[in-house]
Amino acid sequence: MSPDPVLHQRIADSFSAQSLMTTLGARLQSVREGEVRIVLPWAAHLSQQQGFVHAGAISSVLDSACGYAALTRAPAGCEVVTAEFKINLVRPAIGAHFVAIGRVQHAGQRLTVCSGEVLACAVALDEATAQSPMKVVALMQATVVHVTVPPG
Repeated sequence: MSPDPVLHQRIADSFSAQSLMTTLGARLQSVREGEVRIVLPWAAHLSQQQGFVHAGAISSVLDSACGYAALTRAPAGCEVVTAEFKINLVRPAIGAHFVAIGRVQHAGQRLTVCSGEVLACAVALDEATAQSPMKVVALMQATVVHVTVPPG
């Protein structure tokens, strides 16, 4: 499915309003209906005591990727908030950059269930190719709620 510029703009506007993503250095990579990708470059200020990217940073970008994937399927005039998520950290977050991918598994009238994964890449983002090896570092399942935002 090809990218929808209106949908991309809706997600990009909301993403740019998230101060946490700016603080982490995350950026929106791609938006398609039912799938959003967010890139997180490695940075020393994101690491924990052993030098891995902290689970809090990994969880945050993956929560956002799942939330924005849900927003791609939410009705106009709705926003989304996470009701719950479960994350499995399957290996240390070691890499030059990370890609958080959120995907809609089921979109209902009020709730959307998403799955997500974070992939680590040893190659810097500007040097990465489609063939660059990536390893799964985290898996998530999230339930996202549609909320109506009053006008103005």
